[in-house]
Amino acid sequence: MVDNKNKVMIVGTGNVGMSYAYALLNQRTGTDELVLVDLDNEDAEGEALDLRNGLGFTPGTMKIRSGGYKDAHDCDLVVITAGAKQAEGETRIDLLKKNAAILKPMVEEIVKSGFKGIFLLVTNPVDVMTYLTQKYSGFDYSRVIGSGTVLDTSRLMYAVGHLMDVNPKSVHGYILGEHGDSGFPAWSLLDVGLKSGMDLLDAGQRDEVARRVRDEAYRIIEKKGSTHFGIGACLAYITSVIFSNSKTILPLSNYDAWSGVYYGYPCVLSREGVTGRFGVKLIVEEQEQLDRSIGVLKKAIAEVEG
Repeated sequence: MVDNKNKVMIVGTGNVGMSYAYALLNQRTGTDELVLVDLDNEDAEGEALDLRNGLGFTPGTMKIRSGGYKDAHDCDLVVITAGAKQAEGETRIDLLKKNAAILKPMVEEIVKSGFKGIFLLVTNPVDVMTYLTQKYSGFDYSRVIGSGTVLDTSRLMYAVGHLMDVNPKSVHGYILGEHGDSGFPAWSLLDVGLKSGMDLLDAGQRDEVARRVRDEAYRIIEKKGSTHFGIGACLAYITSVIFSNSKTILPLSNYDAWSGVYYGYPCVLSREGVTGRFGVKLIVEEQEQLDRSIGVLKKAIAEVEG
């Protein structure tokens, strides 16, 4: 990784990429330089101009411009948001073959530039896209990560906090597994003020929260066409963790050597990427859910590799 430069490239200037860029502009993430890349060069240039117009009143400052894959050579972080968006009624796995075809030449061009930083995948289905990026790039697993279940976990924190009438930041727990329909809340690990989620919420409440978190993206897509503000904020936070080297534990999509796939699971994130995974003891029902989720991802990988 390039020392102390804090340069980010966003590939894809659609709603997700620009929600992330706007969050970078308005939060203290340590980002010094931002390069926007898109197949539509005019759009990327227009977005860069628009973002620069706010620099007189933002918390920090940064260089913002459009560019190409060659500009990745001295980036610390390349964030890939480009791809077909999830349509109404379409699952994230349905997007697989469309986005896998887009991903391969993109990753190869970035690697060819001399890029030595961290890949952060956002394009759905994110767990499979992260797996494929590692395969296409040849990078160490620690330097290829996906947004995983960070957004799902934020939705869980909000839902439980709203139900308990407390700040979502006081809810400590995770959604594990696929960023998608087979992901699940690990209720045995969740707590609010040191009180277990299993004690705070009855089975009916837990099922309702899990259903709401699982279906949240579909509701948003039905009402406004796409989800982007929530993930933009999550990506800005992930960026701040990397650049501050804070070694924060997040449920990123990271590699599990035992199963051979990437999925959302607590890991330590630093400036060097993932420096460790936190093994957690799940109850039998949760372990079965995790195994099913891994099975879904293995099937998807087999389909695209086949």
